[in-house]
Amino acid sequence: MYRFLFWFFAVGISCAWVSCGKKQQTDKLIPIEDFFVKPEKSNFRISPNGKKIAYLGVDDHCRNIFVLDLEDKRKSKQLTYQSAMNVQYFFWASDSTIVYSNTHAPADSLRIFGINVETEKSVSLLPVKMTRLRWLQPQRLYGDYLLASLNNRDSTVFDVYKVFVDGRAPQLVTQNPGNVLNWFPSPDGQVRLAVTSDSVQESILYRADDKQPFKQVATSDYQTLIQPLGFVKNEHDIIYALSNYGRDKLSLVEYNIAKGEEERLVYGNAEVDLEPYGYSDNLQEMVYSQYTADKTEKLFFNKAFQQHFETLSAQFKEQSVDIIDTDTSLTQWVVKIYTDINAGGLYHYDVKNNKATLLSEMNPKLAKAMLSRKEPVKFQSRDGLTIHGYLTYPQHGGKSDLPVVVLVHDGPNRRESIDFDSEVQFLANRGYLVFQMNYRGSSGYGKKFWAAGFREWGGKIQSDIIDGVTTLIHQGIVDKNRVAIMGSGFGGYSALHAATYNSSFYKCAISMSGYTNLFTYLKEIPPYQQQYVRLFYNIIGDPSKQYEMFKAISPVFHADRVKIPVLFAQGGNDRFSSLTDANQFVQKLKNNNVPIKYIYKEEEGRRFKSEENIINYYQEVEAFLKAYL
Repeated sequence: MYRFLFWFFAVGISCAWVSCGKKQQTDKLIPIEDFFVKPEKSNFRISPNGKKIAYLGVDDHCRNIFVLDLEDKRKSKQLTYQSAMNVQYFFWASDSTIVYSNTHAPADSLRIFGINVETEKSVSLLPVKMTRLRWLQPQRLYGDYLLASLNNRDSTVFDVYKVFVDGRAPQLVTQNPGNVLNWFPSPDGQVRLAVTSDSVQESILYRADDKQPFKQVATSDYQTLIQPLGFVKNEHDIIYALSNYGRDKLSLVEYNIAKGEEERLVYGNAEVDLEPYGYSDNLQEMVYSQYTADKTEKLFFNKAFQQHFETLSAQFKEQSVDIIDTDTSLTQWVVKIYTDINAGGLYHYDVKNNKATLLSEMNPKLAKAMLSRKEPVKFQSRDGLTIHGYLTYPQHGGKSDLPVVVLVHDGPNRRESIDFDSEVQFLANRGYLVFQMNYRGSSGYGKKFWAAGFREWGGKIQSDIIDGVTTLIHQGIVDKNRVAIMGSGFGGYSALHAATYNSSFYKCAISMSGYTNLFTYLKEIPPYQQQYVRLFYNIIGDPSKQYEMFKAISPVFHADRVKIPVLFAQGGNDRFSSLTDANQFVQKLKNNNVPIKYIYKEEEGRRFKSEENIINYYQEVEAFLKAYL
């Protein structure tokens, strides 16, 4: 199965007073804006031949494409000159052509261009219209065209098209019968593999070439995943895939798409799922597999690549190295190097010369700051599940009787890791213990753990969060009278749920774009995601059949139960959260004289993106926690 799931208040003092008469020692407070610096350069991608690196930089207040010439720095240049809107993404279609988009929102018209790196001539590749596009992977030229799926004919389904880089009209390759979610081309450009879904059952379809009809070769339920990574070299019907068919954890297999069965197990990790990284489209082989327990680890299959990776890692001891991009020969890399207390930087690594050159720091403002390390923890839920998480202690204040901010991740089909997190560091710098956890339903721990969160949005997931905090209270780490809960998206929903149903346990709650009404949440699913509705019903519940449950776990219907202060931030363009419901929830709290701080930004979506709005939000968070925690 190939499933889709869902999303300068700085005081120069060395101590801060918090409520309940407790004095918390902190290191020098770092200005809020320093935590949330956006790098001026981003999205570094190396050309297929390894001679150039393109990236997004800012010019005239807009993100544009720049090209760094690795052979002759004097030839480096700005490639696009957008002045009214940002370049949203780009990729190298060939050594001479970059494809980019400046479509900036789901409701915006599609605008796709190709630009010649040498001549700087730009060509519109598709008519500008209200259409959604998904590039088929890998994003590469097949002669003079790329492959993409478009919902041009029907907004609910995506057909396969050839998109020509000279601007000719796109050519239909295969019409979607109505339930194909993803298409996969082999290296010769023939779309031989497709995956269908009705949200409950998914099927793998195969055909020998584009002229043949697809035939169904395998089916699986929605909890089983077969995720194609790429074709095995010189094979048209054998692929590398991640699969949990007949097992709990996603493992690397060779899969026969003509027969619909696994050929062999290549590698699996007993503790966590493997992640979809490490396949080389050019070599048509798995270079490495990657997984994350507490931190990201790699298992290498290509020994030469492993040696180069270890040589690079030796220059950055005790730091994490993520491979962002490589050229086709795997001798020129773009990598990210960082730790949990250093946002790190992006580097160009020349394998042949063993030279790592800094391209951009992720956050130079924090390069010399005293930050707090994340410590892995685990605990048992009340029904016996092992829950993994992380504690980030403030620099000073000891490790007992601390005020805690429970930071709940979005998703819920996501997970926390030991990576650098600016929000975590901001809270720890303000003197709070930060507690993150991978509650049931989080990804990465196998399908049983994931499925344990089904239809438990307002139930056992919230109990897991309380069980984790209770464990810390019993261990003497946390002051039971100073527990705050905070999050965005599903994390924001959890904060509102906590304020509604557990006001005696939590001291205050902070929600960024939290869902107040789950009926509305499912109503707002756009047409191009309608095929996932039944999947959402399995994961969240069916509002038509479980009306009472939906009403019971939607905070807007029970706002009169809220007894603790709430900070509620909402974007006007957030399609997952109804502004009407949010306003209704806030008004009910005001009517009941419950302290409520409402931050509404009309131009923002699910997450605030404007630097001014981000800083303003965290100013309010700081003041709110200082007042109530």
